[in-house]
Amino acid sequence: MNKRDLFWHPLPTCGDARLRRWLLDRGSLTRRIQMRCDNFRLDLLSQHIATARLDERVLIDVRSGAQCVQREVSLNCGAQPLVFAHSVVARRALKGPWRLLSKLGARPLGAALFADPRIKRCPLRFHQLNALHPLHRRACSLIHERPATLWARRSLFVLGDSPLLVTEVFLPAILTLTP
Repeated sequence: MNKRDLFWHPLPTCGDARLRRWLLDRGSLTRRIQMRCDNFRLDLLSQHIATARLDERVLIDVRSGAQCVQREVSLNCGAQPLVFAHSVVARRALKGPWRLLSKLGARPLGAALFADPRIKRCPLRFHQLNALHPLHRRACSLIHERPATLWARRSLFVLGDSPLLVTEVFLPAILTLTP
């Protein structure tokens, strides 16, 4: 991403080789899960206007207090949540390059991102989230047992000069699928 992304790292330091393979894959995570799960389901948890967190604002280049669109989904195998995904984009981008978001509904964002050759993906960044991080808390609300930490990755997708930030938080059940 860039030098301003101080708390997210270019490589994950997790010791679990299976999780590491999931984290490092640069393809569509949605597609990868669909290929390994007979009963894939995406649940749209929310899509609303909000202000982005400071570390997100810096990356998507919006000022403090600017309105953004936040979309949160869970990627599931049957009833089992595997990944909590959080996307954020400047609200003004919905009238421009990212207007597809307003019509997406419960369809996977990943399918749209990887289908358009004009969309460029920046390098992945990684972070181990703890219970103090709001995305950790929201991801853990999907599962019964709440681990102390969860691994997440994020990257910018850029269309024209408009960035969209996607963060994917990996839940423990991801390890039930073959990496």
